[in-house]
Amino acid sequence: MTTTYLWRGDVDNGPLNALRADAFGHPVEETDWRAQLERHSLGWVCARQGGSLVGFVNVAWDGGAHAFLLDTAVARHLRSRGVGARLVAVAVEGARAAGCEWLHVDFEDHLRAFYFDACGFKETKAGLIAL
Repeated sequence: MTTTYLWRGDVDNGPLNALRADAFGHPVEETDWRAQLERHSLGWVCARQGGSLVGFVNVAWDGGAHAFLLDTAVARHLRSRGVGARLVAVAVEGARAAGCEWLHVDFEDHLRAFYFDACGFKETKAGLIAL
């Protein structure tokens, strides 16, 4: 089945909450993603198969040169098939077209190969404060 990818694609809260629950292994939440994305994001990428949302990534930004990749989510049954890497590639294109100079990502250690090898990120030093 063909997967389509769309920068700033139409987002419905129900399917996105269900996808995130599947991808991150938690109960379905009732987050108003549409409002949150419109307020805080440069853009986002939706991956669809047969009309169903099967992948999503959010691109937040500082209003200038820096964009931030958040919560790459792929339906569990489609993992390791290039869907996530293509989501990130479309996000890179969108951020670049918007004039951003840097795309940042942080991730858990088990995702190193995905972000470094499949997506082309380079390792940098960074800091983090748990709030």
